[in-house]
Amino acid sequence: MNYLAHIYLSGENQLVTIGNFIADGIKGKSYKKYQRDLKIGILLHRHIDTFTDAHPVVRQSTKRLHKKYGHYSGIIVDILYDHFLAKNWANYAKQPLANYVDNFYNSLKAHHNILPSHIQKMMPHMISDNWLLSYASIEGISLVLNGMNKRTQNRSGMNEAVKELEEFYEDFETEFTTFFEDLRQSSKEKLIELNQTII
Repeated sequence: MNYLAHIYLSGENQLVTIGNFIADGIKGKSYKKYQRDLKIGILLHRHIDTFTDAHPVVRQSTKRLHKKYGHYSGIIVDILYDHFLAKNWANYAKQPLANYVDNFYNSLKAHHNILPSHIQKMMPHMISDNWLLSYASIEGISLVLNGMNKRTQNRSGMNEAVKELEEFYEDFETEFTTFFEDLRQSSKEKLIELNQTII
């Protein structure tokens, strides 16, 4: 899953949410140096990634893209699934997406000093271009895919994946909806477990 889903699945604790958000850059056992709630967020992030990669519905989505995009298919599906979460946000949260996103950005600013340096550098771009809110539109997803393609020196061709999104829109949306119910339940259970076991 991409940024929005990871943030959403973290619950109400701001530090758990930030831990989940920064987790990609924290490898191996280095998470242990962080304070408790950040550790929980990092480990929750890892659980979400493992659960997602192994889920048969997600594999169904990635299979549709694999011939053209190869090992980038999983990254593309993560981004497409965030689109469907943003688009259908009212089904998952009472707070409007724009307000939710603004609150998250404010939390990042308030905790700027504990963010890894690469996140500190990325944050102004994320906020000024409002990445999280932009996921709700196909145009926004197109911009994200273009940015990801540039990061691969244009090797991935991910900028073209909006074509598959539009062509198989209902299939991807159905797969997301089915999968996300399972992920929500699994993440909820994992968060309870981590809160009980992490010191």
